[in-house]
Amino acid sequence: MAKKGALALAITVCFCCLFINGDAFTASGWTKGHATFYGGSDASGTMGGACGYGNLYATGYGTRTAALSTALFNDGASCGQCYKIMCDYQTDSQWCKKGVSVTVTATNFCPPNYDLPSNAGGWCNPPLQHFDMAQPAWEKIGIYRGGIVPVMFQRVPCKKHGGVRFTINGRDYFELVMISNVAGAGSIQSVSIKGSTTDWTAMSRNWGANWQSNSYLNGQSLSFKVTTTDGEIRIFQDIVPSNWAFGQTFSSPVQF
Repeated sequence: MAKKGALALAITVCFCCLFINGDAFTASGWTKGHATFYGGSDASGTMGGACGYGNLYATGYGTRTAALSTALFNDGASCGQCYKIMCDYQTDSQWCKKGVSVTVTATNFCPPNYDLPSNAGGWCNPPLQHFDMAQPAWEKIGIYRGGIVPVMFQRVPCKKHGGVRFTINGRDYFELVMISNVAGAGSIQSVSIKGSTTDWTAMSRNWGANWQSNSYLNGQSLSFKVTTTDGEIRIFQDIVPSNWAFGQTFSSPVQF
């Protein structure tokens, strides 16, 4: 927290956090794909990324993360989703570890490389369902020298420590809110924002997990209505106090 401009973490108590229950998110069936790794043995090269979560250690995602290929990333709508992945030992007994799995969160995008064929370097080219995993996560299921392995994967409910977090960036008439640490479905379908003296206003996805509003809300407490991709809704009433400043993160005690 010593660096100037580092995000300030403000732990707040939600005065009135409401929720509407739908059916809890459940795991999907198993699908075949492939997986590679990136970011180094300490996953330092995975920081940032196309979902906008920033420092993955600080935001709670750690080293169990993955970049998704075009077919899975869905233009950022899949950010925050969780996948259970196991190496397909029956297909590749040389480089797969048998009988183990790892669960990762989608935090980045693996771009296609159309200069290379899909079976020789263009692993993230459409329509391939591919995971470029943080190296520590990949090595839970594969042997380093293999480089790329066939996998079986399923989308599973996300389990997160603590509540949903809101990081407020932008300036004056532009609020850019990064929503992180979302459990359940993990990914967000829609967001609305409300100031203490304004009505609810729909936000739009700017990029990844960042949602924008073009309203002047300075000096107002802020509430959010968040709908995840499985239809679950939570209302975070006055989760951001009126003395908020750009660059701060506010944590809710409520989860999906």
